[in-house]
Amino acid sequence: MQYLIGYSRKTATGKILTVSIFTVFVLLLSYYLFFSRISTEEDLKPRSKEIIEESVDNKVVVWIEDKYGKSAINRIADWRELITHNRELDEQSQLELVNDFFNQTPYSTDAKIWGRGDYWTTPIEMLSINTADCEDYSIAKYFTLREMGIPAEKLRITYVKALELNQAHMVLAYYAHHNAKPLVLDNLIGWIRPATERQDLVPIYSFNGEWLWLAKSGGSGKRVGRSERITLWKDLTTKMEKEHGVISM
Repeated sequence: MQYLIGYSRKTATGKILTVSIFTVFVLLLSYYLFFSRISTEEDLKPRSKEIIEESVDNKVVVWIEDKYGKSAINRIADWRELITHNRELDEQSQLELVNDFFNQTPYSTDAKIWGRGDYWTTPIEMLSINTADCEDYSIAKYFTLREMGIPAEKLRITYVKALELNQAHMVLAYYAHHNAKPLVLDNLIGWIRPATERQDLVPIYSFNGEWLWLAKSGGSGKRVGRSERITLWKDLTTKMEKEHGVISM
């Protein structure tokens, strides 16, 4: 029991006053929990709305809070702050931050989320519902990196076959320069790796806000037209325009 004793001394009345380390610990823990609760409540105050309303239509913000609650507003505010505070970083650091930010979102399938085979969400939709299918991660990373200042020609949303899963999958590829081997941002693994180390992925086609490419062995692919030819992409950009044009294409 000796280790529980902080100190002992006589009071003015002659009684022995004993203060235990355990008692001090309980008091400090109570203090911490009390102020953590205040901090949590503070996080749910209108500050988050103000951050979002700088780039998103107010009607959209109200609708999100009504349908998904304050936690959705906070997630979107965290996303906007991620963009605003990290525009000056080097591109590699931006890639890592954005990849980590979106990969923390729980995975699910479009069938479970939306009751349909394929549905592409905007970043705001993804963060509102706090779940995503593979293409949603790639789309959110693409638009976020675009707004942070990375040019469209360095980014391609890439449709692949995931050999180990034996199914279609989507990732984001980053090209440091025109002839570079791309880096792959993927929700299946937590770190960014060169495409040469992702033998488990077979590219089929890729696109960005401007162009569409068919995959070509040993190269960056053959450009076959504008990305607006992809119906799901066209529908996605229309939704984003209704959200008040949040990000550059």
